[in-house]
Amino acid sequence: MTDIDLRILRYFIAVAEELNFSKAALRLNISQPPLSFAIKQLEQALDLILFERNSRQVVLTNAGIRLYKEALFILGHANSLKHTLHHAEARPPIRIGFVGSMQYRNLAGLLTELKRQFPDLTFALTEANSSEIIHDTDRGNIDIGFTHANQIPVDIESQTLMSEPFLLCLPRNSPHARKKSLDLAALKHENFIFFSRSVSPAYYEMLLSMCVSAGFFPKANDEARHWLSITSMVSQNLGVSIVPSCMQHCGLPNLKFLPFKHTQRSVTDVIWSDKKEKELKQEIVDFAARFYASF
Repeated sequence: MTDIDLRILRYFIAVAEELNFSKAALRLNISQPPLSFAIKQLEQALDLILFERNSRQVVLTNAGIRLYKEALFILGHANSLKHTLHHAEARPPIRIGFVGSMQYRNLAGLLTELKRQFPDLTFALTEANSSEIIHDTDRGNIDIGFTHANQIPVDIESQTLMSEPFLLCLPRNSPHARKKSLDLAALKHENFIFFSRSVSPAYYEMLLSMCVSAGFFPKANDEARHWLSITSMVSQNLGVSIVPSCMQHCGLPNLKFLPFKHTQRSVTDVIWSDKKEKELKQEIVDFAARFYASF
């Protein structure tokens, strides 16, 4: 079999499927004599009869049937190997880490535009919390990260992408839900659901400080690791919360979002390490900054 090349196997498959040398030659875009000669060479190399021929028909022998199955497998594997090797030479994907709330900041739109702007690149997404994204970016496991404002190691570059106000998040059956805006102090007797202190001390302290500035210390017995979990808990009448304005697009039922007076902002940063592919990462960051310029 070492003397048999893939070209002859393709010739054999064409004849085996057409059971007609003239039709097979036409399919292969060659003349019939070279095709007949190639099949004869194949039979001689294998010391087997692959086709029974007469003036009326061409029929596969048992050996021909077996070779047909093997030839399909060999050619299929060859094509798969070529595909695998080509991809091995391709650039690895740009690994993007994102906090869950980015889904409501048009992350899908950004990715669509990134693919148009950088058609030779592929992108792989990983959702995590800010501290995990920062850690993985520092270790080189994430190329570009979208995080909430957080303490950044000295070796990590960062740039603010956007800032947005917070909104009060209430169950729709709350007595305050019909109002157009609300003083935060009106909720001082409610159970507050806060962002987990262990996941994001900065967000926890920010929400707490807003309540304290409004003149009360919140009854905050519940914590969650994601903004979507917080809004889901509010949707199920488990309490109220203060959330970034993008969460009003989460699509959960039984929710009401109201503006209130405050000065704090929810800040989203893009982070990256410039240890390798510095120029490419900077291009992607600059494109993301332009995309979110009017957010």
